[in-house]
Amino acid sequence: MLMKYVGSRRGAIGIGTLIIFIALVLVAAVAAAVIINTAANLQHKAARVGEESTKQVASGIQVLKITGYAPNSNNITKLAILVSPNIGDEIDLSSTIITISNGQQKASLVYGGVLNHAETNGTKDIFNESWPKVNDTSTEFGIIVLQDADGSMNNTEHPTMNFGDKVLLTVDVGDVFGGIAPREKVYGEVIPEFGSPGIIEFIAPSTFTQHVVPLQ
Repeated sequence: MLMKYVGSRRGAIGIGTLIIFIALVLVAAVAAAVIINTAANLQHKAARVGEESTKQVASGIQVLKITGYAPNSNNITKLAILVSPNIGDEIDLSSTIITISNGQQKASLVYGGVLNHAETNGTKDIFNESWPKVNDTSTEFGIIVLQDADGSMNNTEHPTMNFGDKVLLTVDVGDVFGGIAPREKVYGEVIPEFGSPGIIEFIAPSTFTQHVVPLQ
């Protein structure tokens, strides 16, 4: 009985079956191509995001030290912010912004286009002889170059820091918000175009017994 049933069955043959088979192969090929193309695009985007994330984390500015200048015992009128780049890409200081606040006022300063080199102007009196005189001291900061082995900071319009460079960013806080009084808290950031910002945060000493005051 079983052999009679099997013998009565016939496989589908002919041009119609061939067309259906070819259609299935084509559909599978198209689907595979779409999947491969999508996977390639995702891989490219993941690699790009990874590179950008690495660049964002690795590059940036670090604030090494902040020193103030107090012409009298009641007020700090100038800040010299010592900065250096993290390991990463070059940093164009013309695109860098300094934000600074004393809790009552907050200011954002941009590069004022004035740059002095300490090796040519001397470092004996940073707050006077070498101090950059920008046009608008309430909204602009200047630069004093301390270390620049490859001359990347020579372009006044676009001074660029790279690894190993050290510069002072100069801020006339007396014109920004009237100076810094004893025990006053100041905070802010040095924000590069790309990468992590440098942190500004300190509380001024209770008395200013000297003109040059270490702050951070």
